Amino acid sequence: MKDMWEDGLCPSLGSAILSPSIAPVAAAPVRAPVSVRAEAAALLRIGAPLMVTQLTQMVMGFFDTVMMGRVGSDELAAVAIGTGLWHSLFLMALGVLMALSPSVAQLQGAGQRTAIAPLVRQALWLGLMLGLLCGLGLRHLQGLLWVLGIEPKLIPLITAYLDALSWGMVPACVFMVLRLFSEGIGRTRPVLLVSLLGLLVNLVANYVLIFGHWGFPALGARGCGLATALGMAVLPVAMLVLVVRDRRYRDYALLRAWAWPHGPTLWPLLVLGVPIGVGLFLETAVFAAVALLLGMLGAVAAAAHQVALSVASITFMVPLGLSMATTVRVGHAIGRGDAQAARRTGFIGIGLCAGFMVLMAVAMFTGSAVIARFYSEDMAVVTVATGLLQLAALFQLSDGLQVGALGALRGLKDTQLPLLIVLFAYWLIAFPLAWWLGLHQGLGPSGPWIGLIVGLTTAAVLLNLRFWWLSARWVRSSPVRPDRA
Repeated sequence: MKDMWEDGLCPSLGSAILSPSIAPVAAAPVRAPVSVRAEAAALLRIGAPLMVTQLTQMVMGFFDTVMMGRVGSDELAAVAIGTGLWHSLFLMALGVLMALSPSVAQLQGAGQRTAIAPLVRQALWLGLMLGLLCGLGLRHLQGLLWVLGIEPKLIPLITAYLDALSWGMVPACVFMVLRLFSEGIGRTRPVLLVSLLGLLVNLVANYVLIFGHWGFPALGARGCGLATALGMAVLPVAMLVLVVRDRRYRDYALLRAWAWPHGPTLWPLLVLGVPIGVGLFLETAVFAAVALLLGMLGAVAAAAHQVALSVASITFMVPLGLSMATTVRVGHAIGRGDAQAARRTGFIGIGLCAGFMVLMAVAMFTGSAVIARFYSEDMAVVTVATGLLQLAALFQLSDGLQVGALGALRGLKDTQLPLLIVLFAYWLIAFPLAWWLGLHQGLGPSGPWIGLIVGLTTAAVLLNLRFWWLSARWVRSSPVRPDRA
């Protein structure tokens, strides 16, 4: 089949990716505005599988922790440290690749299906390159472990875990490209099914390789890394089978042509994606830095912080899935030239994220003691964790508002100013305030969490103001008037 590069489609893709809007194939038809309930239902239909997918990834980490805890405290600590390192690298790569979702969504909304496959093929090259960089990076972190002052007896265990896991980085990044393509066209259930398959493979491989069942040697931390890599390797294979066999994917002709890397298409993806990746890294890093601050206040404070952070991370998965769905729905509206619908969808998505987090805030605040006792039997840890959970309840609303606004802004392909907002809120406000209150004002473990609350609230306000202003400007400049939305 003749490659679409030869048809003149891909030379224009670079400008299409960077452009905040794509001219629709035909004028947007006149139709009645979609009701709030209908739009909320559409967001939930797309977002529900994504929420469960994110929770699936949390479950994978939970079982890694439980199984390694049965091997020994050193192995558990090694996997915990190694997980923090590979997550940080992978989040940066994932952020770069996340430029694909709004790009595909806008092309889908514009009816330009033939332009999607060439774009995804280029993103696959990007995923391959990022996966290789992540894998190589994980194999050369031993020096960093010494610099960080990691206990020497843990370093060989961490290195073995990361070396084994590094083989899964390329498949994980390739899968993320296929996942983001599927999300961009509004198909999220297959992503959930594939993720559940990966979880199953990971659990079985953990059982076999960590403990040495079915004739395999007991590999401990290395086995945990290999199990994670095997779970990752299954994901792109299963997704490719769906792409080949499912008629709703075959229509996009994703694998019917071949194209080498094309700079003019890859560069705009990087321009959009790098700010997302750096923003995800900065957000993850500020929580890691606060954990270090809590460690300076003692083992009880560090353990209590981990309890509160674990609960907050679980509740965050639902608005994160809704945020991804908001990106897709906003992108579809922009692609068909309906700025008013994009603005309305964005605010509905933000509202759903905020509403869920209000419910979680009430549950966390009223049930803080019960939740803390579920995690620990040490009454000193339970007491401190109860107070931190009540503080964590206070930033649930801000967390929902900021992640919802980020999803809406990504649907508009606005990533550079949100990065500056994240940098300002987390590293110029949250962390300095956490350090000052925790170490110099005698507030103990509560101090750093107050800093996080202030930083997250700042980010939520600024990001929502950004979406309000940018979407209003788009409505004013759109050729599709509000009465035609």
